[in-house]
Amino acid sequence: MSSSTKGLIYCTLSQIASSMTRSNGMKVARTFIYDWLVLMLLVVIESSLHFIHPFYCFVGKGMMTNLMYPLKSDTVPFWAVLMYALLLPMVIFVVVYLRKRDIYDLHHAVLGLWYSTTFTAVITDAIKLAVGQPRPDFFWRCFPDGKDMYDQWGNVICHGKRNVIDEGHKSFPSGHTSWSFAGLGFLSLYLAGKIKAFDHKGHVAKLCIVFFPLLVASLVGVSRLDDHRHHRQDVIVGGLLGITLAVLCYLQVFPPPYHAQGWRPYAENVPTRQAVETQNESRLDERSSANGCISPTASRSPLDMESGGR
Repeated sequence: MSSSTKGLIYCTLSQIASSMTRSNGMKVARTFIYDWLVLMLLVVIESSLHFIHPFYCFVGKGMMTNLMYPLKSDTVPFWAVLMYALLLPMVIFVVVYLRKRDIYDLHHAVLGLWYSTTFTAVITDAIKLAVGQPRPDFFWRCFPDGKDMYDQWGNVICHGKRNVIDEGHKSFPSGHTSWSFAGLGFLSLYLAGKIKAFDHKGHVAKLCIVFFPLLVASLVGVSRLDDHRHHRQDVIVGGLLGITLAVLCYLQVFPPPYHAQGWRPYAENVPTRQAVETQNESRLDERSSANGCISPTASRSPLDMESGGR
């Protein structure tokens, strides 16, 4: 790596750090510290749910007709869900931040996304454990050799692997689908606000950007049916659960996308914050010039700086 490249990376990182500092990033984090603490508690609850045994509902021989689908591998593994439903939106949030330099937007977007996905995960897994509905491929999970056995009451006597059987009792609702709609649904609303999709100017093409994340989430739900992991009602309820929580969490931190100020997050004391940012930007310009770096505010007009750079 050449010295000029290293210098460019150093200047870029310095500018990002300085931008976050002048945008009162630490102050924002302290203001919403309780929200982050509750979020961490939800993460702990979600992690603990994976150690709870699911309810084994009654599965009789007459019920096996719809539970004998072949046992297949996942078309969309769960690690991929984390990538496109959580990591991808966060990358987009960072890209928007690097352009707008609005720490409030970045903070609220990340916080809302994490709440949307975590709330969805907790509710989804809690219902899975409580209902214990068998998956469409339950027969082969319970009887891997194809020889079914039942007790005196007609309930199954499984002789498959314990963890495989446990997973076979977690059909309702679909976790892949609920996670997908929670993360990508939040991203869809975020993009709708940023591009002002509902500004009453008649640009229908903007809807393609808004609907694309929802299309991906829908296809993930379809893949769960193709893999015989879920019944139709599992996918439908999972999708409704995810998109509902995405809307609720988004509206908690951002105005509706059709609102006149739908592109910006809720923030208090905006005039005071803008005055502080403008003053800090002037100081940053002086420090950047002294270090030989180009300030990210150098190309911004006075009008941009007066409006908070958004």
